[in-house]
Amino acid sequence: MNAPKFTTLGCRLNAYETEAMKELSQQAGLENAVVVNTCAVTAEAVRKARQEIRRLRRENPDANIIVTGCAAQTEPATFSAMDEVDKVIGNTEKMQAGTWRAMAKGPNFIGATEKVQVDDIMSVTETAGHLIDGFGTRSRAYVQVQNGCDHRCTFCIIPYGRGNSRSVPAGVVVDQIKRLVDKGYNEVVLTGVDLTSWGADLPATPKMGDLVMRILKLVPDLPRLRISSIDSIEVDDNLMQAIATEPRLMPHLHLSLQHGDDLILKRMKRRHLRDDAIRFTEDASRLRPEMTYGADIIAGFPTESDAHFENSLKLVKDCNLTWLHVFPYSKRDGTPAAKIPSQVSGTVIKERAARLRAAGEAQVQAHLKAQVGKTHRILMENPHMGRTEQFTEVRFKTPQIEGQIVTTAATGIDGIQLTA
Repeated sequence: MNAPKFTTLGCRLNAYETEAMKELSQQAGLENAVVVNTCAVTAEAVRKARQEIRRLRRENPDANIIVTGCAAQTEPATFSAMDEVDKVIGNTEKMQAGTWRAMAKGPNFIGATEKVQVDDIMSVTETAGHLIDGFGTRSRAYVQVQNGCDHRCTFCIIPYGRGNSRSVPAGVVVDQIKRLVDKGYNEVVLTGVDLTSWGADLPATPKMGDLVMRILKLVPDLPRLRISSIDSIEVDDNLMQAIATEPRLMPHLHLSLQHGDDLILKRMKRRHLRDDAIRFTEDASRLRPEMTYGADIIAGFPTESDAHFENSLKLVKDCNLTWLHVFPYSKRDGTPAAKIPSQVSGTVIKERAARLRAAGEAQVQAHLKAQVGKTHRILMENPHMGRTEQFTEVRFKTPQIEGQIVTTAATGIDGIQLTA
């Protein structure tokens, strides 16, 4: 059997869903296909998706090319108009076994179904978080607990690709994590589009902190639980309690901050202000002194002045951010921000993004220096590289057992890694 090839662009949730699609396509018996799971977070992401599709067509001239993911959901006409594309399926359809069975019929599935199968994502009320038991390395598994977003930030197209927020029930999540621990995983990462909105659509409207406490209580053999990106303004009391009292909850949080100036945050339609972000990191660090932070920050949002940008730059130190994801602002058709007349020039955006990245690199070096000589519990991702509880990479000269947690002191720094 000529099994389908898969290419994943974008976030961890896309990577999770690719693993689910592999199983669904295998069960359906789909052959001779290339599946591209796209990202729509920026205009550049869509451009890269089109570029990747053209490359894959050159390399696989006889295969059927299926395009799915957020860009396919938000711009189905863009991809269906490409000569290289045989099929466009939406984010809901890609998680349904029936979609793959229909495409697997006959030697050429194109005649079996419409070229474009993309329904209204806003009508979806459930998420398919139970399709696979995590994915990742043999040491770390990612578990989807939430999908979609109820917020409408002015720069963001993702709600139109993912739909409104839907939560996986706590019991389903706990059972999945138990199975992963039984399989030998030492760390589980909770993933979602807007993770801290988890529970709002469930009976009794539990909060993210309730889920974290429940996992840690009901899965006592799980060594490490990690949370991916969160919105700090949505953090509840139980999550703060877990940060303070649960050593198995990893001291690393990636924050969706986006900017450091109040006026720009309001124009982005964010729900927090600069002082809220600073207060959160101060409170979390007081409860857990070893806590480290990553953050998403956008450079060059429309109307951003030099003074506005300087507030973002200062936020890196004010919040003691270490791992920065810097996004040069990219105009997305269909978003309110694209209609703002005062767009920042591309040259200025590029320069500001470079300055933010340089500030982030300086923070990484300061963090690494502070870790040398300290003892760390390091989860090995491969024989020569593992990560500390703070998600810092550590390089080993002597091979270790993949998947094991090794306790040792950091001996030095090599680039952006510790050595041990």
